[in-house]
Amino acid sequence: MFLLLPPLPLSLRLCGETKTKTTFLIYFLYLPNVTSLYSLALNFLKKLKSFFFTSFELKRVFFFFFLTMLSNAVVLAAVLCLVVLSPFAAGIRTGPGRITANEDGGRNEFSKLGPFMEAPEYRNGKECASSSANRESFDPSLVHIAMTLDSEYLRGSLAAVHSVLRHASCPENVFFHFIAAEFDSASPRVLSQLVRSTFPSLSFKVYIFREDTVINLISTSIRQALENPLNYARNYLGDILDRSVDRVIYLDSDVIVVDDITKLWNTTLTGTRVIGAPEYCQANFTQYFTSNFWSDPALPGQISGRTPCYFNTGVMVMDMVRWREGNYREKLEKWMQLQKKKRIYDLGSLPPFLLVFGGNVEAIDHRWNQHGLGGDNLRGSCRSLHPGPVSLLHWSGKGKPWVRLDEKRGCPLDHLWEPYDLYNKHKIERAKDQSLVGFASLSELADDSSFL
Repeated sequence: MFLLLPPLPLSLRLCGETKTKTTFLIYFLYLPNVTSLYSLALNFLKKLKSFFFTSFELKRVFFFFFLTMLSNAVVLAAVLCLVVLSPFAAGIRTGPGRITANEDGGRNEFSKLGPFMEAPEYRNGKECASSSANRESFDPSLVHIAMTLDSEYLRGSLAAVHSVLRHASCPENVFFHFIAAEFDSASPRVLSQLVRSTFPSLSFKVYIFREDTVINLISTSIRQALENPLNYARNYLGDILDRSVDRVIYLDSDVIVVDDITKLWNTTLTGTRVIGAPEYCQANFTQYFTSNFWSDPALPGQISGRTPCYFNTGVMVMDMVRWREGNYREKLEKWMQLQKKKRIYDLGSLPPFLLVFGGNVEAIDHRWNQHGLGGDNLRGSCRSLHPGPVSLLHWSGKGKPWVRLDEKRGCPLDHLWEPYDLYNKHKIERAKDQSLVGFASLSELADDSSFL
């Protein structure tokens, strides 16, 4: 048994820091079987010694036998951990509960992400239903929101969370599910710490998305940013999120919400519809698919008879029960597999959703996704709002408001995003530029700002 201990650190490294307890359990369950075989083999070989083996030969046979058992122990632990236990993601932290930047030795990595100030604390009013003590269990008072979390778009993600909380009628009843990349330049645990330091009372969980789940299904796109594996995490929400989550709002990281998120949450998905989103019908589907698609004798028939409605996947209300029952992850993957064989589209993660759900989406008011504010992808020009009321602004496209504002070339609508920005250095510089150094806190700055 003593000789079996050295492979343990190797298996722990293979499994990752989030599965340490599980890996130890595997070892303790497996070791008794190995030691029993060890004793049986030793007794058996001793009996055979007088017939077939010299003492040296016996030691050599026994040595190779034991090496085989040792290898099996490592392989079993690694396979169970990497394949069986968590095929898509692993959760690493829930909230609320304050943690510090030093907790896991991540101080340097934490500081590299930039200075973010703590957001104002938003509390429920008396009219809000109190949620259960177990904030991850099913609770009809909870609003579940899923977002990706990575170092490149972190500033946008924190601004989006801030906007949701600021305008929510019951902010303490909003639960965030963050999906972080396995190999981000900032570890998921450090990203989790930064979220906690910015929103001390926020209820959330961070999941580590295993990029090898999707990496072999991704094909080149017209924009390199669209090839990021994390863009495809929404395809796997049914597998990543806890089974107790039967409905979720998916939001991109480049949005701000300027209305009560409960209104979007209460969207009714009629019939057998799985997702709801603002639709744009009479769309020209020829621009979303290549000539390889339209020239194929069978593929155009897959969407014939459907209403040609485009929808943006950056804002969706999703029924996770119907999603899982309908195996929609597999349906999306089939189109991605075909894309790898013969290029049928150019636009990243969107076309598979159009092929699977186009014409069968619960139409939500356009106010909930005023998208395209990132500007024209080729010319980078600014865009204006669509006519009508606004509940959510979405900077889809190449241009991001935090980048343009920092470069002093912000579009007019970028200044609507700015009051939700929690990037400390940016706020300090802005305050100095505008002679606002007398303001004591972000909440005072935000209260002084006018926005939708």
